[in-house]
Amino acid sequence: MTQLKFDAKVSAAAQEALEPHVRPVYATPAARRLIIGEFAAIERTEPAPGSEKEPSVKVRIVSLELPNEEQENAVRDALRFLHLQRTARGTFDDDGQLELSEDTLRLTGGQLAWLETARLRAGLAHWRAYAERLVHGPELTISEVRHEMQAVAQGLAAVLDTARDQPKED
Repeated sequence: MTQLKFDAKVSAAAQEALEPHVRPVYATPAARRLIIGEFAAIERTEPAPGSEKEPSVKVRIVSLELPNEEQENAVRDALRFLHLQRTARGTFDDDGQLELSEDTLRLTGGQLAWLETARLRAGLAHWRAYAERLVHGPELTISEVRHEMQAVAQGLAAVLDTARDQPKED
């Protein structure tokens, strides 16, 4: 697995943003600060074939800002939302409706937009994995492909909660 390594140096602009925080962080053991930042790849190490070393990429912080006290809650919300979006999980019940996992529900904090984002993310991840299995699975006949595509279409309709808008099959 490729390792990510952070360079100890930061860009001049990032250092400038950090300067006002150096002394307060030093003065308070276990101090913490929120950041919004960007890093850029600066070095890549590709070990020789057969060596036991892992490939790695070194990155440097090139842009960095720290929110003030009034901005911290908004930044924390963005951090929680990005985590939720990355980790949203769920399962489908017998009726094809998506049920979010307990962890995902907890992360939404009851926020309607967050719930919907988590639901859509988990549903799309499921159907992407399903399609991936079809692509890399055994050869299918045209009729089997149509059947599988119908399952994907119905699944995506359920994720979008538009099944009620679809014509009923007789």
